[in-house]
Amino acid sequence: MPWLEWLSLLVKWFHVVAGIAWIGASFYFIWLDNSLRTPPKWKQDKGIKGDLWAVHGGGFYEVAKYSYGPEEIPKKLHWFKWEAYSTWISGMALLIIIYYFGAAAYLIDPSVKALTPAQAVSYGLLYIFGGLALYELACRSKLGQSPKVFALFLVTLIVVSCWLATYLFSGRGAYIHVGALIGTIMVGNVFFTIMPSQRKMVNAVTHKLDIDPKWGEGAKLRSVHNNYFTLPLIFIMISNHYPMTYQHQYNWLVLVAIIAVSAYIRHYFNLKHNDIHKPSILVIGAIGMALIALFISWPKPTTSANTEQTPQVNLSALEVNVQNIINTHCVSCHANNPTDSIFTVAPLGLKLDSWEQIQSNAQKIVNRAAITKDMPLMNRSNMTEEERLLLVKWFNQ
Repeated sequence: MPWLEWLSLLVKWFHVVAGIAWIGASFYFIWLDNSLRTPPKWKQDKGIKGDLWAVHGGGFYEVAKYSYGPEEIPKKLHWFKWEAYSTWISGMALLIIIYYFGAAAYLIDPSVKALTPAQAVSYGLLYIFGGLALYELACRSKLGQSPKVFALFLVTLIVVSCWLATYLFSGRGAYIHVGALIGTIMVGNVFFTIMPSQRKMVNAVTHKLDIDPKWGEGAKLRSVHNNYFTLPLIFIMISNHYPMTYQHQYNWLVLVAIIAVSAYIRHYFNLKHNDIHKPSILVIGAIGMALIALFISWPKPTTSANTEQTPQVNLSALEVNVQNIINTHCVSCHANNPTDSIFTVAPLGLKLDSWEQIQSNAQKIVNRAAITKDMPLMNRSNMTEEERLLLVKWFNQ
């Protein structure tokens, strides 16, 4: 349905813009907090515990952080929350539009687990919000009071989440659900801890009450979690363009490795903001990414023939013609084992080896081959207008 494609485009566009704003603000405030230095005494006497000078856009900026707060709360106080909320809301909308409305095509892979669309959507929502509940319970328990023990829990949660997603969903659907879980945890940190802590702090300063140090400590801890999640989340947002990762035999392990390496690389920049330079982190990170690429691209042993026979399906004359069109123009790329010289893995995870796969992806085939006509790529196989019209006729019937 063309209107659904347009809706997907507009929501995705908004989601990317909102995500840039949220991640940009996160990067900026982590940098700002780590870059503050001890101010001169006259500033300390005013209650300022750290300051920073910067130049940008043709002017100088002076930033100060108070140990308690200003003498009077200004009428215009900027809060940073809607960047996070709008990113999550648009991301969930996109998940529903693409992966839940199109569960049969994007979320379900019968070779992974035979699910109905209703089951797949239910598992997806339970996965996201169940993971958030586990994270929140751990943060509020004694685990949250021990950084090292909690770090071990968080690593375990991510590893199990990656495995579970690939056990339930298609590779592409699994990766996007891990991203949805991480994004939900991040926005949960803002909604459940960071914003309430800031409201308590503003109320205390307004009424000249004592500030509980736990408010700031809890908010900062959640901000640090979000900071280390950003690079893994950005990869997952673009992962649907790189099927060699999510279609790999050990796709869950590939995702775990990429999350670990990208979070480690983020650690370099966090240290650098505190004038701690460890270029070895970037070197190790680059080596790690190279090893992941080598692991993914390592040649697989080939078999002389496929011993599994595709079940015979009784097709009408029109369906036979459609299958011949797909075999001629699509299967060289969109197959379990593509024969195309460029695409060695099925683009976007779309496989059309069997009639069942063709049927479940009928909408997608017609949209790309007959409506937008951007497939086959550059029309390298010379699909004719008559063949495109035949696909439309088949779909309408």
